[in-house]
Amino acid sequence: NQAAYNFILQGGLFPDKTKNMAGLRWLSLNQTGLCYLPEELATLKKLKEIRVSRNDLNSLHGDLASLPQLKSINASHNHLKDASIPSDIFKLDDLSVLDLSHNQLSAIPPDLENCKTLLVLNMSHNQIESIPPQLFINLTDLLHLDWSSNNLDSIPPQLRRLVHLKTLILNDNPLQHAQLRQLPSMVSLTALHLRNTQRNISNFPTNLDPLKFLSDIDLSYNQLTRLPECLYMLSTLERLNLSNNEIQELSLLIDTWTKMRTLNLTNNLLTSLPASLCKLQCLQRLFISDNKLDFEGIPASIGKLGNLEVFCADSNNLESVPESLCRCHKLRKLILSDNRLVTLPDSIHLLQDLKILDLRGNPNLVMPPKPVPVDENASKVYNIDFSLNNQLRRIGVVPPGGAEQQAVSTKDHVARRLRLRRRHEAADSKAQKVLQGMSDVAHDKNLATETQEEANSEIVKAGKKWDESLNKPDLDYSEIFCEEIGIFPGLTIWQIENFYPVQIEDVTYHGKFYVADCYIILHTKTDASGTLSWEIYYWIGQDSSIDKKACSAIHAVNLRNMLGAEGRTIREEMGDESDEFVELFNNDIAYIEGGNASGFYSVEQTVYQTRLYALWGKRTVTPYPVPLETSSLNPNEVLILDTGMTIYVWVGVNAKGVKRSKARLIAEKVNKDERKNNAEIVMSYQGYEEGDFWMIFGGIPDEIEPNDLTQTMDYTRADEKVIIKQDAVENKIDLSAIFLPRQQAMADTEALQLMEDWNEDLDLMQGFVLEGKKFISLPQEEFGRFYSKDCYVFLCRYWVPAEVDPDAEDDDEPEEDDTQCVVYFWQGHEAPSMGWLTFTFTLQKKFEALFPGKLEVCKMKQQQVCGMVVMLFSVLFYIHFSAYVIFIDLYIFSFFFYQIRSNGGMLTTRCIEIDPNPKMLNSEFCFILKVPFNSADSAGMVYGWIGRVANPNEARLMEDMISVMFGDGYSVQILNEGEEPENFFWVGLGGRCETYEEQADYLHHVRLFRCSNEKGFFAVSEKCTDFCQDDLADDDIMLLDNGNEVYMWVGSQTSQVEVKLGLKTVSVYIQHMKSKGI
Repeated sequence: NQAAYNFILQGGLFPDKTKNMAGLRWLSLNQTGLCYLPEELATLKKLKEIRVSRNDLNSLHGDLASLPQLKSINASHNHLKDASIPSDIFKLDDLSVLDLSHNQLSAIPPDLENCKTLLVLNMSHNQIESIPPQLFINLTDLLHLDWSSNNLDSIPPQLRRLVHLKTLILNDNPLQHAQLRQLPSMVSLTALHLRNTQRNISNFPTNLDPLKFLSDIDLSYNQLTRLPECLYMLSTLERLNLSNNEIQELSLLIDTWTKMRTLNLTNNLLTSLPASLCKLQCLQRLFISDNKLDFEGIPASIGKLGNLEVFCADSNNLESVPESLCRCHKLRKLILSDNRLVTLPDSIHLLQDLKILDLRGNPNLVMPPKPVPVDENASKVYNIDFSLNNQLRRIGVVPPGGAEQQAVSTKDHVARRLRLRRRHEAADSKAQKVLQGMSDVAHDKNLATETQEEANSEIVKAGKKWDESLNKPDLDYSEIFCEEIGIFPGLTIWQIENFYPVQIEDVTYHGKFYVADCYIILHTKTDASGTLSWEIYYWIGQDSSIDKKACSAIHAVNLRNMLGAEGRTIREEMGDESDEFVELFNNDIAYIEGGNASGFYSVEQTVYQTRLYALWGKRTVTPYPVPLETSSLNPNEVLILDTGMTIYVWVGVNAKGVKRSKARLIAEKVNKDERKNNAEIVMSYQGYEEGDFWMIFGGIPDEIEPNDLTQTMDYTRADEKVIIKQDAVENKIDLSAIFLPRQQAMADTEALQLMEDWNEDLDLMQGFVLEGKKFISLPQEEFGRFYSKDCYVFLCRYWVPAEVDPDAEDDDEPEEDDTQCVVYFWQGHEAPSMGWLTFTFTLQKKFEALFPGKLEVCKMKQQQVCGMVVMLFSVLFYIHFSAYVIFIDLYIFSFFFYQIRSNGGMLTTRCIEIDPNPKMLNSEFCFILKVPFNSADSAGMVYGWIGRVANPNEARLMEDMISVMFGDGYSVQILNEGEEPENFFWVGLGGRCETYEEQADYLHHVRLFRCSNEKGFFAVSEKCTDFCQDDLADDDIMLLDNGNEVYMWVGSQTSQVEVKLGLKTVSVYIQHMKSKGI
């Protein structure tokens, strides 16, 4: 008995020999001219899959219902109508795949809802106008559902029952009035296609947070003017198609798409791309064609997209592209046609992997010359001279020792003049071309603006209806197959993985097939005249799953349509390959056991890796991995051993109770967030460990000794050679910041005058605090008090005086004063990350509507407060632990300890709550201690502690803060260092401490520099003296000088280029400090 058979009917007659094929399981009758189902099918009792697509069938009535093992029916591309689908086929016990696409159905076949085993349903390209509500009551196991190209105007609410559905396709349907509120309930959805469904902001769901697996969204050919807010929350997105909409801008919140690989923004109204685009480190393909982008609209730091392979920006207004784009060394395809290019960066010639560069339609383009190779120079890295003398010359400083003596020239001066004259004439010629090109660009911009205004007026007058724009768009296979496919002769092979073809790049695997997989093979040939032709095969492994078989055939047809190949795709089965197919691999075909997993949903047992974590930090504890060895155990520390479903918290004999509690909280958070509360948390104390604990380490150690678990990384070790041969012209860098003197603090008198001037024009200030999921009004008495778990918003309106013309006549009416509104957003260290998103989508929208064109938003974190905000509260700025609602409950009966901290003058002064610990005292600062009393006469005692060398102005400011913060209910005592009473002061701090820091000299000379390629070239900038840990950027290099040592901090997303240049910068900075005698 044969397992499969592919018929070619002759004369429309069905072969009689099929009656004897009782074991036939797979039957293909595609493109055989069938008008009805043959009677011989009734004898094929073991048939599991039948294909009758691309025929002339008017009915499926016959003997299909008598085939008990039938699982798949493909009757696409026929002439089936409503009455031609028998209802008895839906009673088959194993029917899981039904394809009735490309027919003439106007309604759902009756009794389809009784087919409870259905997994794949394709009803696309019919004339169906509605879906009965009862359809999805029983079809709850559906994985793939395709309703594209019908006449649906609504979707039944029962669609939310499809909690296992992975792919939903609703393309090309007039769903203008469908709100699609069912989508959040379909929690397993991975692909959502809504192309040409009349989507806009009002009919798109507002919340898609439950869709934790959604990775593919198609919203092309719709009416979106901006991105729906819910899309910014989907951190799992890998492919997003927003082409052919009316989107005018993108939000900075796109940095949440950390897994994005393909982003299509073609044919919109974008004038610029947000700088946060450079955070999408996985982005491989970016399509921004047919927009209104110019040179300034592309972020200068786009070079941080290290995985970018395709960049399409044709049909825009680009005069050039940022130099950093040429740092995307994986770039293979660069499309810049039909722009206004005048020139390109010189480094365009250094893109070694670039295969396609399209610059057509840029008549004024002058290409830069190719770089001339130069000899290696040990003093240069990336063709940059980092010598101290050279860097000093760049900023106009004569190096120590005077200028070098010029060597006597023995060359022919006449010949040199002639060469210079020729170069000057050639440069003038190119400069004229560039100037002419820029003039033409300006002229074309003005002309395009006038033309666009006329076109917009014509469109408004025309008033097209929605059904006039329902023309079927051209099919786009660019996200499935690369456009370069089929251009060069040879073989190209794809393997089906998770419903999509994945190209096999390694030619050593050509001809080697896994028996549980399916493949697509493209054979490209050329004839004597150079004309290309193609043969497309799809190979079926004997153990492959049904989804792989279906996808290999579907994508083979897609490939044929994309190439425009003649003929049909050829099916090849394992063990029954044709001679022509075998000859493609020189008669060398091998079968390998196994294959990748099916694309269908399957439940697998999660495997957890055993890891050991130590804890770093005091107030905020952060776990970090350490080697899984007994030597990592420390009697002074608390460690977490994570084995998956058992989490051990190991407590050393000398470990502090605070750290033990925080380690327990971390373990409970891991159990809740990652293990669904199914893991067991075991507290294991040193000396009382269970046997299972030591089995993980391989045995009980003889002794556990204290050790230092702090890990450091040496970036100064030898690495591969990174000197690049480029042109003799040195690349642009900017190291001037390291040669400038340290910024000095502003004098107190100047700060007071500035604060008075700034607040003089303040007309109105209104505050808001985040409570739950909304912002509420903040009471006036709480202004200036901030809590680390809260988010605050302050709306300030300033008067902008009108300019007075001294030459104007007195009779002229004076111009009215204008106003400017500034919104300050403050976020505490422990505040929820949703605070900024909540503000962006609620208060900010209201403020923009109230003050159009006059609103400025300033965002800051707890330790990054700008001086303007401190001035709003007259330097009375307090930061408390916890949240406001919790603080009120603890206020009366708790100890509180505050430090007056100023890192750069009066405008950076803050009163910050710290842990009540006597070791926190310092002779250069002032502190406030509140001790509660359980007495009706007094609420407690407040001590103001003044260090021996503290700033007198800070001491006076401390007294003002005490009176404002505590009022008259407390007794106040101001103490100088060394005058502390024995009773309440040291009790409030937990005991007397004789040793604490007596100086803070580092505040007077510490400096922090940032090294980045963000501007398109390597540049160093200095952070202000009031910096903190939040100023560390994870994609840059930071240099910290504490006066004795220089530290180089490397961010987790820093490129190797920045690391190398950062090391050179540190060397130059140290040389400069030594030359000054520091």
